[in-house]
Amino acid sequence: MDFSLTEEQRLARDSVRAFVNKELMPLESQFLRDEREGRRGLTDEHLGELQQKAKRSGFWGIDTPEEYGGANVGPIISSLIRMELSRTCIPFTFGGQADHLLLACNEEQKQEYLIPMIAGDRISSFGATEPGAGSDLRQMRTRAVRDGDDWIINGEKTFITMGNVADFVIMFAVTDPDKGSEGGVTCFLVDREMGYTSEQIYTMGRMQRAPATLSFQDVRVPHRNILGEEGWGFNLAQQWIGRGRISIASDAIGVSERLLQMAIDHAKNRVSMGHPIAEYQAIQWQIADSHVEIEALKLLTLLAAWRAEAGRDARHEAAMAKLVGGITANQVADRVLQIHGGMGYTKELPIEMWYREVRAWRIYEGTDEIQRRAIARNLFKGHVKLGNIGA
Repeated sequence: MDFSLTEEQRLARDSVRAFVNKELMPLESQFLRDEREGRRGLTDEHLGELQQKAKRSGFWGIDTPEEYGGANVGPIISSLIRMELSRTCIPFTFGGQADHLLLACNEEQKQEYLIPMIAGDRISSFGATEPGAGSDLRQMRTRAVRDGDDWIINGEKTFITMGNVADFVIMFAVTDPDKGSEGGVTCFLVDREMGYTSEQIYTMGRMQRAPATLSFQDVRVPHRNILGEEGWGFNLAQQWIGRGRISIASDAIGVSERLLQMAIDHAKNRVSMGHPIAEYQAIQWQIADSHVEIEALKLLTLLAAWRAEAGRDARHEAAMAKLVGGITANQVADRVLQIHGGMGYTKELPIEMWYREVRAWRIYEGTDEIQRRAIARNLFKGHVKLGNIGA
């Protein structure tokens, strides 16, 4: 059993780590200052410049198929890259990306949505969650009714990431209530100019990542804007959510490792009662527990990514990784803030910002409770057998 990375995986990880250290870490002090004073920390222009600099180093379209100019690195390298990018509080993503569900577009839709998004000319959002229908998409109430060559959509989506800035939404609506989620939900590509409206939701997280509520009142969408097949939207939604769970777990690893390193450095330098606090057992146990939890999370996450890359069903492993990822990041952030004392509570350091940010990871892409339900259900129904390593 070989746990070492391949040369390609190691090179990708080290290259992204070098980019983060050289290009992003130096921006953190100014970014945090801008955040404290109510200014936007990273403009679209600056983000574009950084993305072009990364492109010259070969980082463009990480998950995008090669036929569209991407690298298509696969789930394992993608997970390693997210671990590295999340080590910094700078909200950076590599360019050349598009929501992977857009790969289900027909040729006409690819020209209108997929290719412009890869080029950075369009911004998408994913619209599934509704008031009262968050983790349980089967309770979806948004309706789409056929009217000739169009569909008339009425309903509301909420907590939609990028919803207030995206110019189109990949959204889901019930098209046949009698069929339920399996066959009765359809995915639509809906342009903002078609008439839906959005309103930002103010959360405890960063303004740059604030979600939005989308309202659809008699929004007319052409039949040609159906993504995939009519009635099979639920399957597309499950694909999006499953992939997102591995991403969250990967982000949790990067943030947690950066926080833990901050705690180690601080504990060695902070002197209390004549000794560095690193000498006190109360601090040592928090450091040790954090490291053990992060390493366990890393193995779970890479297992899920490996199964996805091998074409195996990774839903169970992704649920476990996402569950442990959210819990671990929150526990580590809380410990690191405590170790830093008053300084951890200030906005001088990114600790309090991450403390707020990671709390959302236990909610979206399926709450902790939903993950536990899915994991237990797989065990009770025999979909997963205990002791079957590598099955």
